[in-house]
Amino acid sequence: MKAIYESDGAKLRYWETGAGLPVVFLHPTPLDHNYWRPLTENVGGVRAIVPDFRGHGGSELGNLPVGGFARVPDAPVLTMGRLAADVLALLDHLEITEAVFAGCSVGGSVLLELWRRAPKRMRALAFICSKPQPDSEAGAAKRVETIVRARTAGVDGIFDAMTQSLIGATARQRRPQIVAELRACMTLTTEALVAVQAGLATRPDSVPTVSTIQVPVLGIAGGEDASISPAEMDAFHAAPGGCESHLLPDAGHLAAYEQPQKVATLLAEWLRQLDVL
Repeated sequence: MKAIYESDGAKLRYWETGAGLPVVFLHPTPLDHNYWRPLTENVGGVRAIVPDFRGHGGSELGNLPVGGFARVPDAPVLTMGRLAADVLALLDHLEITEAVFAGCSVGGSVLLELWRRAPKRMRALAFICSKPQPDSEAGAAKRVETIVRARTAGVDGIFDAMTQSLIGATARQRRPQIVAELRACMTLTTEALVAVQAGLATRPDSVPTVSTIQVPVLGIAGGEDASISPAEMDAFHAAPGGCESHLLPDAGHLAAYEQPQKVATLLAEWLRQLDVL
């Protein structure tokens, strides 16, 4: 089932399927809810709630503040705080007081912001190819380059390159059609892409936040992930609630789409061990 809700004047879309334990799945950029579709089809006993972040998929970008990214002062900024507030608005809309959350990449950054804002609404957190560290100097500079390129040449070339850098080499070799499948889910406008890059560049250092997470954590890393290393994800072991970690050696940054059955099995087993599924 797909439906619309509103948050801060923007109409945002979400999908809901299944019944049971509420699990909110937060997708990576520049994809949309479809990133999680193969996985949610393989997980039973959960009420999967999968929003499109604002500016992604069927969700409006809305009005965003300008000036928060000093390196590109005229860029709109889609902050982790704004995305977290949208997720909380969705929980209120659905009258859900508590849920399990899973996030990939920027989705994981939003989970960390949600923990800072509303920890009592989070029963457990799963991070897939996501990290708590902020951008490095080189990472911030690359985001500036991406913004300039998007504004001068559009987003198509950027998205074409992302299908090669984000999808693991093994997945591209075993299932060549995965490139076209995920490319079709990259529908951000130039303004939305700029806003996301500015938001990621200005996201806070969440390493200190990890040391406050009192609920169970699951971490799944991809051995072929060129964006986030397993070593960076080791930071989640500092969570007082405990962290179970797994490495998928032949998965890239989009591991949950590349290997949905494997990730679904790890997620389901983890939830059963926690006695919440």
